[in-house]
Amino acid sequence: MLADSLTLWLIPALFAGAMLYAMVGHGGASAYLAIMALAGIAPAEMKPIALLLNIVVASIGTYKYVRAGCFDARLLGLFALFSLPLAYLGGTLVLPDTWFKPLVGAVLLFAAWRMLSPRLARGDAQAKSAPLAGIAFSGAGIGFLSGLTGVGGGIFLSPLLLLLGWATPRVTSGVAAAFILLNSLAGLAGYLSHAALPERDITAWALAVAAGGWIGAEIGSRRIAPRWILRLLAVVLAIAGTKLALI
Repeated sequence: MLADSLTLWLIPALFAGAMLYAMVGHGGASAYLAIMALAGIAPAEMKPIALLLNIVVASIGTYKYVRAGCFDARLLGLFALFSLPLAYLGGTLVLPDTWFKPLVGAVLLFAAWRMLSPRLARGDAQAKSAPLAGIAFSGAGIGFLSGLTGVGGGIFLSPLLLLLGWATPRVTSGVAAAFILLNSLAGLAGYLSHAALPERDITAWALAVAAGGWIGAEIGSRRIAPRWILRLLAVVLAIAGTKLALI
């Protein structure tokens, strides 16, 4: 009975988290981790489950944003080239969170504040080409962090692309969705290299995030103005940063 009530409570929470995050091209792993932590899910189960749910939502988001033309294949390819090996490596490691989470949480809260700057409301003509050295350095770092923490990396990639002017808001969402999908797959592969998936049945959870992800990606890719994407991203980053810093 307790398991059933827990599942019923989690389903609407996971649906809402997936919908909000998918509006900005994210998979929602940081939200899933927070929800599972609050629900008392064992820490050993949280990382692989978050990666699996991330893969579901990011797959839907990638399809939606690519179909809407909100995508930059060159940007994705270069970031993936440098991030995937490090995401796999990060997935093989287990480190204490006492010093790591507060630092990352502070970075995300700062990025959330910067997302509210009116200067970030860019048009397509204002986006500039990203230098290879910058992509290599940042891509490797984001990949490692995503594999280490069990998130897809979008919470790090999106503010980077926008703050440096390497993509417009809608294209940032499309690139982030595909980037999250690839990094989540690499991180999960790294995890499976030394551990097995939890035995918990998460079918209902996967269906909940799939429904939320489909609705959120549809809104984000076609039905919301770029300035609102930035504001939503600020909310997402604030939620993720608070979760990492305090939970």
